Amino acid sequence: MRTLPSRLVARPWLLAFVPINAATSGFGVALPLLILLPLGGTWSEVAFAATLFNAVLILASIGWGFVCDRYPSRRNLLLLNFAGFAAIYAALARADTVAVVIALYAVVGALAPAGATASNLLVLERFTAADRPAAYASLQEMSMIGSIAGLLGGYVWLVAGAPLGPLFYLLSVLALVSVVAVALGVRDGPRTARQSAVARHPESLVARLHPTAFRIVVPFFPLAPRWAPGAVRRLRRWIREEVHAELPLILVASVLFNFAANLFNISYVPYLNQSIGLSAAAIFLVNLSNNTAQALSFPASGTMSQRLGADALVQRASYLRSLGYLGVALFTFAPAAVAIGFGVNVIAFALLGLAIAFFTTASSMILFRALEGRDAGRLLGFSSALGGAAAVGGAIASGILSVIGSYQLVFLVAGACVLVSLPLWSAAQVAHIRRTSAALAARSGRPERAPAAQTD
Repeated sequence: MRTLPSRLVARPWLLAFVPINAATSGFGVALPLLILLPLGGTWSEVAFAATLFNAVLILASIGWGFVCDRYPSRRNLLLLNFAGFAAIYAALARADTVAVVIALYAVVGALAPAGATASNLLVLERFTAADRPAAYASLQEMSMIGSIAGLLGGYVWLVAGAPLGPLFYLLSVLALVSVVAVALGVRDGPRTARQSAVARHPESLVARLHPTAFRIVVPFFPLAPRWAPGAVRRLRRWIREEVHAELPLILVASVLFNFAANLFNISYVPYLNQSIGLSAAAIFLVNLSNNTAQALSFPASGTMSQRLGADALVQRASYLRSLGYLGVALFTFAPAAVAIGFGVNVIAFALLGLAIAFFTTASSMILFRALEGRDAGRLLGFSSALGGAAAVGGAIASGILSVIGSYQLVFLVAGACVLVSLPLWSAAQVAHIRRTSAALAARSGRPERAPAAQTD
């Protein structure tokens, strides 16, 4: 029987992803708090941990992509990923130094791409072409429901007076629940797809590029990067040829967006705790506002992209994102009572969650459109490499600013980067219209006459 697009759970086995997403969501907030509170660490140590994590994540994404293209069992990769997370979370509950926490965080980065790649390919292999849009939407819903449950669980745990460290045991148990659910309820598909197949399915690409419960995008390399003689020369020639096309504009705008997101997110938990003075439980609630806004807005993002156009939506989402960053920055100049600071950040972080859902869907559709007729696999790998570089760059910048700057400067820089990306998205829209008009003129044999572009 065909899956109905409106169904929340496309197949019962997708429920296996709820507990693991609850665990990873709670982990994403609890880890910087573990460094800052019980272990007495600093903002710069949180930034260093994130830098190492992102660097390992990039290298591991290449390796796990190679494995997934040669090892057919997605089920076994999920079991390895989830069981590995359970073991790491249990070890973190007993960590007694910042160095140990940072090392274990790097191991999480080494394992994370295995689950992201395997789950995406599993849906691609288990569902028919007609059912895939609903299936990927369902996978995203399971992720969002899990992330909300994880943050609520963390809040309840902490507000009940339980210490932060043992919370990682609860996260470990949640990961083990997913291990059992996958072992009992998930089987591999009848056919095996390679990572490069994702480039041919827009709904798969949207799911692959959407931030995980960590609020990061796991780098995606459909084809294993390789060095070849003359690669730099060919890259320079491609840049010269494409300088007025939409793809380089899209890539630069995405880099600015990703840099700003990582710079902000890495600094945000230390800011909430050290500058505003929020408790660990309150910080979980602030993060809950972000995830809830994503869960409410993501299902409507596809419809909004069709109604407004992906170009208009990505610009509005970027503008909303910049307003969220700048709103937090303005509050840092005149912080009021803790209660007011909590309310301001709940609203601001909810706006950021709303924006990221719309941005991800719209920008993925624009990227998919720009890849038509091109070597999509290699260009997606190049895009992921740039995204990974932006993540590492954002983490490094956060570390530098933790020493020589301030939280105000971090949030202002993040907002400015997103604002700078706005004219790039407009220029990409104009370039797309020009390219489409030229292609139509070439097919009809008439000279090109590009229509006026409407930007937002």
